[in-house]
This record gives sequence, structure tokens and C-alpha cells, in this order.
Amino acid sequence: MFGIVRPCSHRLGEGLKTQWMAHLCGLCLALRSDHGQFARVVTNYDGLIISVLTEAQAERATDWRRTAGPCPLRGMRTASVAQGEGARLAAAVSLVLASAKVRDHVADRDGLFARRPVAAAARKVARGWDRAGARTGSDVGFDTAVLLDAVERQGGLEALAGPGTSVLAVTEPTETATAAAFAHTAILAGRPANAQPLAEAGRLFGRLAHLLDAVEDQAADAASGAWNPLTATGTSLVEARRLASDAVHGIGLALKDAEFTDAKLAHVLLVHELGRSVDRAFGVAHGGSCAHQQPGPGNGGGFGPPPSGPWDGGQGNPYQQGGNPYAGGPQNPYSGGGPAGPGGPGGPGSQWLGGGPSQQPPKPRGFWAGCGAFFCVCCTCKMCCADEYEGPWSRKKRKGCCDDCDCSGCDCCCPCDGC
Repeated sequence: MFGIVRPCSHRLGEGLKTQWMAHLCGLCLALRSDHGQFARVVTNYDGLIISVLTEAQAERATDWRRTAGPCPLRGMRTASVAQGEGARLAAAVSLVLASAKVRDHVADRDGLFARRPVAAAARKVARGWDRAGARTGSDVGFDTAVLLDAVERQGGLEALAGPGTSVLAVTEPTETATAAAFAHTAILAGRPANAQPLAEAGRLFGRLAHLLDAVEDQAADAASGAWNPLTATGTSLVEARRLASDAVHGIGLALKDAEFTDAKLAHVLLVHELGRSVDRAFGVAHGGSCAHQQPGPGNGGGFGPPPSGPWDGGQGNPYQQGGNPYAGGPQNPYSGGGPAGPGGPGGPGSQWLGGGPSQQPPKPRGFWAGCGAFFCVCCTCKMCCADEYEGPWSRKKRKGCCDDCDCSGCDCCCPCDGC
């Protein structure tokens, strides 16, 4: 899963969480139905906003939802999922967005993408996703050429950017692409008057997504020598924060100019959660936000190798050894370093209780096995909702993101009209 809008289920409350999951599963199943099982890997949090916006504007109908059968990614539970043109438009946009992300990794020669065979295979997959997105987009009346054109123009603009260039010149293709996608939700919902304000909201959303991605990747890009828009243009974090905050404010104003049937979920995601995304990216704690959504320095929140997130052994992890009284170490009598820990007197491996030799931690998984495990824990929502799960690569025990959440409450505390 990727995307900048990653809401905490405790803040959404049961009703909005059910709606949000309906759109997430609806996007996933729309990808599977039109493009096969593998296409489900491009399911992302930002893409489902297209489905949310379409439904928020449409008149109430009985065919908004369908009951999906048991799915192993939902723990073999049935679910009510979104369906229709909104979900299919979200699928088309997600495919092209994922294609652009793959191309970006190839261009930056990130990790395995630096190897020619892997890069060649990745380009082939990206081209396939482009064609698949174009087919689905055409079915719902959306020309994905504007998205593909944005992807093609991005590289040229980055090559021309340098110190003194406005960072907004670099974010323009992303802004144009998201503006077109947001505006088309008004056409699908039968509210053409909403196209202009939603295009503005989409333009600012694209700007924000590009800026936050640049902020979260800046340290890693500097270490690897990869191109970063903030570094290349000399844009300070203070200026980036100002632009991001202005974008969130502008999205809220644009949404007020549009007419909705039920705007609550769209408002929560595009105003409240975007504001928290800005705070998270810039490392500033948001009042009432979840502690798990405050990554450590230079961390984009990833769960991939090498572990860098606050819940995967990275800097700033309050549950790392030395900062957690319940972690391993001599200060904890119930861990492996104490008398009651594994291998100690009374511990699971203690000879005092007739146990066998002390238990060894499981060996870390390799890259590809870890990728498989990552998709498993991610798609089954264990990463978000489970009390505990096994880290995909490290195989260490991790807490679900929303476990022990310190949200002050699920009700919206903002006095704005959209609530």
C-alpha cells in the first residue's frame, strides 16, 4: 500500500471506517475483475479517494454496494464493497500512478532496479499497466492520455530544474494529472458543475502528494545520490511546509464550492487526514493523532528492507531495546536477558523447568520471500489492525499500527461545515 492519506481507524469511527474499507476493497476487486490478480498489487490509499469522491456526489442508489465473497486477504470474511464507475476510475488511475512510480524507481536506479534485467522487466510491467489503465479509463469515459502525458513530461522538467527553479514547476505534471482525475468524478456522478472546484482540489492534492513524497525521501535520496525536487531546486523545508499547508487549506476551500450528497468521508480524508499527513511528513506531532503515525527522522513510514520505520527497529522507536522496559535486556527480568526470560531461570528455555535449549530468534527472510510476506500482512490488514504480526523481512514481532492508538476520540472536533 502506498499513498499519503493513511487514516487511523480509531479516528474514523466505525461508520466511516466501514465506508473507507468498502472503497478500498472495491478498488482492489475492480482491479482484479478487469486486469487479473496481479493488478491488485497497485491498490493504494490515494487512488480510492477517486471512488470516495464519486460516491459522495452521486444520488443515493441501491447498487452502490455489493457483497463480496470470502477473501483470504480479509481473513475469509465477506464484506460490503463499493462498485461501479467510481471504483473502475479509481482502478484506472491507480494503474497509471503505479506505472509512474515504477518508472521513477527505474530512472533513479533504486535498489534492485539498478540491475538491467530487473529494470527491463519493470519497464515491461509499467507499459502493461499503462495499457490496462487506458482500457478501463476508456470504459468510464476518461482519457488516461493526460496521465501518461504527465508521466512523460516529468522527466524533462526534472532535467531542467536547478537552484532557483520553483519547485511548483516540477510538481505541475502531477497537479495536472490529479486535477483531471478529480474533475471526472463530477462527470461520473452527474454533477458537471462540480468539475471546476474538484479540478482545483485535485491540482492541490497532486502538489501535496509530490511535496510530501519529496520531503519523506529527501534524506534517503541524498544518501543514494538520487534526484530530489527539494534538493535540486534549493527549496527549504520551511518553504515546502508552507506550500503543503496552503495546499491543504485550498483543498478545503475547493470542496466547499462543490455540491455533495454526503461529503463526510471525503471531507475527513481530504481535509483532516491530509493535514495530519503534512504533520507526519514534517515530523510534527498533531494534536489527537496516533503516535504510530509520527515516523522517526528521515523515515517515510516504510516496512521494507532495511527496517527504518518507528515500528520496525528504526530510530525513534519507543519499543526498541533500551527504551522499552518490556524489551530484551538486563533491565527486563522477563526478557531473554533476565532470569525469567528465554534461557534464564524459569524462562521458556529454562532447564529449571525441564525446558529445552533457549529459543533462537527466527532467521530473517530474503528479499523476495519478504516481499511475499509484506503483501500478505498488508492486504490482510494485519499491519494496521492486528495486535501483533511478524515483520515481513526481519520476522520480529510488531504491533499493528492502530494498536494502542492514543487518539483522543473518534468524533471530528473541527467546527468546519464539512463535519
